[in-house]
Amino acid sequence: MENSEKTEVVLLACGSFNPITNMHLRLFELAKDYMNGTGKYKVIKGIISPVGDAYKKKGLISAHHRVIMAELATKNSKWVEVDTWESLQKEWTETAKVLRHHQEKLEASICDPQQNSPVLEKPGRKRKWAEQKQDFSEKKSLEQTKTKGVPKVKLLCGADFLESFGVPNLWKSEDITKILGDYGLICITRAGNDVQKFIYESDVLWKHQNNIHLVNEWITNDISSTKIRRALRRGQSIRYLVPDLVQEYIEKHNLYSSESEERNAGVVLAPLQRNTTEVKA
Repeated sequence: MENSEKTEVVLLACGSFNPITNMHLRLFELAKDYMNGTGKYKVIKGIISPVGDAYKKKGLISAHHRVIMAELATKNSKWVEVDTWESLQKEWTETAKVLRHHQEKLEASICDPQQNSPVLEKPGRKRKWAEQKQDFSEKKSLEQTKTKGVPKVKLLCGADFLESFGVPNLWKSEDITKILGDYGLICITRAGNDVQKFIYESDVLWKHQNNIHLVNEWITNDISSTKIRRALRRGQSIRYLVPDLVQEYIEKHNLYSSESEERNAGVVLAPLQRNTTEVKA
């Protein structure tokens, strides 16, 4: 299949990135290899979107630091970048809205008629005709862009993220439907994770199973942000578990400690609080 016939894809990873690890970066490489390998897709970009402070997760340090660490981690990447929009929102923003934001941003950048160069003609009837011709060509260009296809944003995640769809009140059912139906999901799964069984046991996941891409991670990597923070609290080395620049930044600012791990302790997670309140209402 020629490149022109392949669907262009942008991989979006949402999460705490507290801190970002080498495993987070590996997810992008694994997903890109898989999607490109199908022959149907061409991954053109990866986006890391750290959650805002209003998420209220226990041990979540300032978004300011988490964004900087993510930027340091992707400094040498040619295709993965960090987006700050979600992290700058005053209130916690649902993942479905973050996906919509990035999809609309892509559509706007491709469909913006102002990007077309103006037609320069002499005054009089000829100029008027040229303006009408330009208006027509712009409308035609917009229509062609829609039919040709804007790059598709797809959510990149691990198996634990997918399985969190089953946690009561953590997700709105309509948001799960929107994520799976309108965008799609690429899930990196390990041996021992029975993700297929989880999909089978969920009616909504089963309905949209064709839009869920499961990618096996054959080279097992069990690095997690939780384990990184634990090692730091105990004064243990995290070298080769996070990018060197991230390690240096953490040490310079003394970011993770027993005190930082107690941040938001006893506070209800933002999605649980919001969704539980809405159910009661």
